[in-house]
Amino acid sequence: MTIASKLLHGTTALVAALSQQKTNGGSELGTLQAHTLPAFLTNNPVVNGSPWGGSKNAYNSDGYYDAPNTGVVRSYDFTIARGTVAPDGYEKTSLLINGQYPGPLIEANWGDTIQVTVHNAITDPPEGTTLHWHGQRQHNSEWSDGVPSVNMCPIAPGRSYTYSFQANPYGTSWYHSHYSSQYAEGLWGPMVIHGPRSATYDVDLGPVTLNDYFHRTYFDVLTDVVGNVTERSKRRPVSDNNLINGKMNFDCRNSTTTAKCTNDAGLSKFHFTSGKTHLLRVINTGSQGIQKFSIDNHMMTVIANDFVPVQPYNTTVVTVAVGQRTDVLIKATGRPTDMVWMRSKLSQGPCTEVARNPLALAVIYYEHANTTGVPSPNSTAHVDTTDPCSNDDLAKQVPAMKQTPGDPATVINMNVSLNINSTGNLVWLINNQTFRGDYNKPSLLLAKAGNTSFPPDRNMYNIGTAKSVRVIIKNAIPTSHPWHFHGHEVFILAAGTGTWDGTIVNPSNPARRDTQMLPAAGYLVLQWNSDNPGVWPLHCHNAWHLSGGLYANILENPAGIEALPIPSTSYQVCRDWADFTGTALPNQIDSGV
Repeated sequence: MTIASKLLHGTTALVAALSQQKTNGGSELGTLQAHTLPAFLTNNPVVNGSPWGGSKNAYNSDGYYDAPNTGVVRSYDFTIARGTVAPDGYEKTSLLINGQYPGPLIEANWGDTIQVTVHNAITDPPEGTTLHWHGQRQHNSEWSDGVPSVNMCPIAPGRSYTYSFQANPYGTSWYHSHYSSQYAEGLWGPMVIHGPRSATYDVDLGPVTLNDYFHRTYFDVLTDVVGNVTERSKRRPVSDNNLINGKMNFDCRNSTTTAKCTNDAGLSKFHFTSGKTHLLRVINTGSQGIQKFSIDNHMMTVIANDFVPVQPYNTTVVTVAVGQRTDVLIKATGRPTDMVWMRSKLSQGPCTEVARNPLALAVIYYEHANTTGVPSPNSTAHVDTTDPCSNDDLAKQVPAMKQTPGDPATVINMNVSLNINSTGNLVWLINNQTFRGDYNKPSLLLAKAGNTSFPPDRNMYNIGTAKSVRVIIKNAIPTSHPWHFHGHEVFILAAGTGTWDGTIVNPSNPARRDTQMLPAAGYLVLQWNSDNPGVWPLHCHNAWHLSGGLYANILENPAGIEALPIPSTSYQVCRDWADFTGTALPNQIDSGV
């Protein structure tokens, strides 16, 4: 019996036992009714065939620096509140945006202005919250980057805040809470910025989100992770399931609580059309796990990693770490009646995280297939020969638009380690210092006032006016880390195990992306141009490691920060938070971010 058969408990028809409203609230993701995406949004000016003009393409324009100013505002209104959903049949209270899991898709054209008004309606208990727009450059808008204690105060319960920023760069991404580990409880959604194509395709199937899933609340898991070090088994939390577009079945016999649970809740489903080429926007929105994504019987062509179009390359398995995105093309080579499995498996091994049910399944139905049918044994999984704890070969990840990094003006060495603090709690360290934020005193607002001296636990690296920075991160721990930098286009110069020997992969045009794996007991070498004044987070994107303090701030161009036009609403959200904390003490047991 195959693994897929075991997961389906002998099912002969894929009919969901729960309604979409029960499993995912108001979200259409994962259903055959989900909309395909257009080449671009059309309710805006079009110049020479597109909103960004006919002369710009992925090979001659940089998505970070060449954005048009369309003058178009895309407005969204989000209410964040607790609600009950059962994505895999296990019913639990989650943090939802507009009652949806996953949260609503944000769409814009490259160069548009995105405005999102967030209403914090979290109660029982009340919590602060923020939203971060993963990978967006936020040039002259860092106060909208959404990291509490760094560039804003949290949005207080019962209060609202409007984020406003240019859609730049373009491609596939997601947004999520950056307040503690809230996003592990459902506070996230996909984001697509339409821009020039780097390859030809017929159908944009939109986001394919992958995430490890916990039945416990995020705060329960967090309490274990940052708790007393003597309870070793709780340091690395075990996820309960793995989801595709917020859906998967769960064997309720394995439930460890008395919560309501329904078998065969329902899998995500997709349409293919014979002979057509389909774009899938694959996003790891999980808390800790590395995803290995594949489609039975089909080859994939990678055309973008994070927000950077790449020279196309073929593969059968794509590695996607937390926070990463990969755009893939699939030619529908099957027959009109075919149906095949889509798979995403959480990587397993000593260098990654533990999962009770690592395999997520979804079904792709061709145009004349029975849409309740189960793929036959002829739907064959690809053999995964990839490294369990590293990204795909950097040598393959050649950006479509060539850029050559020069010698850096500044080099920073960062050493990752783990320790026990004075209260007996586990903390992650960078150069022997853990991070802890102060929600009432965002570093950006302090720097705006001319303050460049910060407490050690802000983990601040002042690079002054250096025009380019190279960071060499060394990992002494036998666990890998997805490393993410905000606000910049990042060169990935090298990554591997052991010690870096100075070799740069593809030195004339190295890989670029905003999130990259730091291998277990290895190194990662990043470089960027410093042209965006601000206080920018550089951190591990494993939610639990981040809560444990695996985070640094890059203080870029302090004089430039003083000149930033920070709006009065940024100060008002801090006054609202001060009012809230004057009568209620937030239960901050972690780094805060």
